[in-house]
Amino acid sequence: MKELTVNKRKLKLVEGNIVLLDVEALVNAANKSLVLGGGVAGAIRSYGGPSIQEECSKIGPIQVGEAALTNAGNLKAKYVIHAAGPVSGEGAEEEKLHNATLNSLKIAEERKIKDIAFPAISTGIFGFPIEKCSEIMLKAAIEFMEKHDYPQEIIFCLYGLEAYSVFEKTLEALT
Repeated sequence: MKELTVNKRKLKLVEGNIVLLDVEALVNAANKSLVLGGGVAGAIRSYGGPSIQEECSKIGPIQVGEAALTNAGNLKAKYVIHAAGPVSGEGAEEEKLHNATLNSLKIAEERKIKDIAFPAISTGIFGFPIEKCSEIMLKAAIEFMEKHDYPQEIIFCLYGLEAYSVFEKTLEALT
């Protein structure tokens, strides 16, 4: 685990399955239709139960770069924040990923959510390069923490040691 302190708040990198974390909110790497398919969304559906998709179906679709809040069903978390990430090649992906990260953090701030966990948004079937993802998401999180009181802890939960290593190298380069 790698950790950084920003304004008395913590930014952490962990390797593992995001749906198993005991945090107040976890972020889903969502599609704009908010249909819980594969990857992180599939794990959320499997572990969290049908109530999350039921709520998503009432909210969606949303624009790429936006985020929406639902219950977390049977997960340890209280909330799921669905961040609609870009598909590689659709155009303006970097801006859209930045916005998806920022909009998730804004929801956490509005709700005074203490701790939030992010996956590497858009790096699975959406094909966004993980190196670029780590730069965009970590910079957005650090800048947000410098100006806001919530969330008090931001965790990047990376699935697999390869993804964790990329985020670790990026974090070291940024600090």
